[in-house]
Amino acid sequence: MQMNTYLPVADAATAAEVLGIPEEQLIKLDANENPYGPSPLVREALAQPLPYHLYPDAMQRRARAALAEYTGIPAEQIILGNGSDELIDLLLLALVKPGDDVLVPVPTFGVYLSRPPLFGAAVQSVARNEDFDLDIPKILSAIRPTTRLIFLASPNNPTGNPVTRHQLEQLLKTGIFVVADEAYYEFAGQTFAPLLQEYDNLGILRTFSKWAGLAGLRIGYGLFPRWLADRLWTIKQPFNVSVPALRAVEAALADRAIQFQTVIQLRLERGRLYRKLRTIPYLKPYPSHGNFILCRVTVGDAHAVHAWLAQHGILVRKYDDPLLRDCLRISVGLPEHTDQIIAVLQSYQPEANG
Repeated sequence: MQMNTYLPVADAATAAEVLGIPEEQLIKLDANENPYGPSPLVREALAQPLPYHLYPDAMQRRARAALAEYTGIPAEQIILGNGSDELIDLLLLALVKPGDDVLVPVPTFGVYLSRPPLFGAAVQSVARNEDFDLDIPKILSAIRPTTRLIFLASPNNPTGNPVTRHQLEQLLKTGIFVVADEAYYEFAGQTFAPLLQEYDNLGILRTFSKWAGLAGLRIGYGLFPRWLADRLWTIKQPFNVSVPALRAVEAALADRAIQFQTVIQLRLERGRLYRKLRTIPYLKPYPSHGNFILCRVTVGDAHAVHAWLAQHGILVRKYDDPLLRDCLRISVGLPEHTDQIIAVLQSYQPEANG
């Protein structure tokens, strides 16, 4: 069985050491992290003495109650995970068995491709259209009797385009369980959560890594039909989310009016970055609903552009995947980050360096 390996980017300290520059001079735009970080209330909560000597609440009661108020979904249908990656594993453990198939429109988040084989399932990759939109007829024709799961990201990482309600419902009506990953929901403003009342084969994943600036604490959560939530409770590790992570969830949701100000700033900066990237003659940026922009390098070599940026202390995401080999993904940073990356891109000469 073919195995796909998901390769994460290096942490800031390691990247700075490799590049030979001080960490504080690094501009890290390769992991869709929130450069503004967590809200003041989260910082305050984590600065308080916490009961590190005690196990966290295995039932995640206070955090789930806060999430129920935020999402409008009953707490009984919400489960938190050590990042949404853990929830992906739990879904695979609960829903697939050896010999089953998991359908994944590509290109997309690599974890959907790398994890199913570990549970004995085969991955069916279905190519997206040229503009990276879902090819629904092609997906429907790829469904087999052994297809158990379909993974969708909305907006899709790394292409930035959303899934429409019509597209999702076409797939839900097949009866196959569909996972809609809304990791970038707060930047897109579109959710499929109301459809949980209509379909019992829909699960939604979200995270605090992006909008809430808590990537380092690894907090994800899922909204599931009640039958699946009950099953997942029986198989998840009892203490899978740490004491500080649970406290951060409560504080972030209590302080979300402040945190959403940074989300608005990043949305505005996304538009400015996109407009400036369009002026770079060798780049084709794609519109995005996330906190990142995918660019196709139309002249020269994308990996050479990546290396040029790294030489100037700017990290962006590159790909070895043939579908994305000529692309770079740039996370939306602070306004000064936009100014610096545009200046470095303008200084690059594809003919001489490509």
